[in-house]
Amino acid sequence: MPLTITDQITLADWELTEQFVRSSGPGGQNVNKVSTAVELRFEAERSPNLPGPVKGRLRRLAGRRWTKEGAVVIFVEETRSQPRNREIARERLAELVRAALVVPKARRATRPTKGSVERRIKEKKVRGVVKSLRGSPDPD
Repeated sequence: MPLTITDQITLADWELTEQFVRSSGPGGQNVNKVSTAVELRFEAERSPNLPGPVKGRLRRLAGRRWTKEGAVVIFVEETRSQPRNREIARERLAELVRAALVVPKARRATRPTKGSVERRIKEKKVRGVVKSLRGSPDPD
């Protein structure tokens, strides 16, 4: 089932791989028998649906979840239910890709105002006077 990110971007089935493994944590005997944890793998680098700049931002946002092969791996073992863990993993991937779609605002270099520079220097002088008065008095 394809994963819809936005109206324009949909991830195809071949780009997503799901693997189910045994989960750690609570679950009683169920935890030893049923593979409820899901490992969702998205082949981001090979994806034709994502533009180049989006892939770069996705790599930066994914951090340690980005593999050397250019895939994003999301591991979820929050609930005892395999379908719910699968759903959570797909939601997290969609949120991550949506965050990568946002183009960061370009930073413009600005200079401090003349008044703010003057206030800063005046405050520094006041602090210097206060500190100089803390010293021991002159023996004169």
